[in-house]
Amino acid sequence: MRTFNLFIKRIIDFLGSLIGLIVISPILLIIALAIKLTSTGPVFFKQERIGENGTVFRILKYRTMVVNAENIGDGLSVKSKADNRITKVGKFLRATSLDELPQLFNVLSGEMSLVGPRPPVTYFPYKGYENFPECAKKRFIMKPGVTGLTQVTVRNSVSWDDRIIVDNKYIDSFNIWFDIKILFKTFSKLFKSDNIYMEKDKENSNSL
Repeated sequence: MRTFNLFIKRIIDFLGSLIGLIVISPILLIIALAIKLTSTGPVFFKQERIGENGTVFRILKYRTMVVNAENIGDGLSVKSKADNRITKVGKFLRATSLDELPQLFNVLSGEMSLVGPRPPVTYFPYKGYENFPECAKKRFIMKPGVTGLTQVTVRNSVSWDDRIIVDNKYIDSFNIWFDIKILFKTFSKLFKSDNIYMEKDKENSNSL
């Protein structure tokens, strides 16, 4: 049954991302122009992330911060919307999660899924897939997602260790209907800015 669910999941990912990119293409263009006209630097932000079974891939997002932001100030940690590295357009994109839309290209190519654990950078919270504890490696059994159980529950309000627990819960509970519920919850939270930042905990590493 799990194999069948994974097969259906890939069909939904492919068709969903393809149709989604076609339908929202005008929005993608408007966002790209807004970024280009209001700040210096590329439209897209590319970064190496750890995906399924530890495979490294380059995630695609809209750039919401100044160029080279991860090497300025708090580095990977973005503790509040007042972070002066975030651009004016970037504040809106991050609050609405619209900066994640280009990841539909990652989904289309098969590197990501619409729903799954978020992919961490290659050097935090652990340096490389091989250095993750065995209990944490479980979250890499499936493809990383544009959204996931963590994003519709705790989002970035808890530490990485706590997020890994939620990710593992998703892996254990996975089925197509669970994915659909998460997608609907994602849409309902799209314009809610709660739990985006971890004000007091520098473990909020996956925000760039």
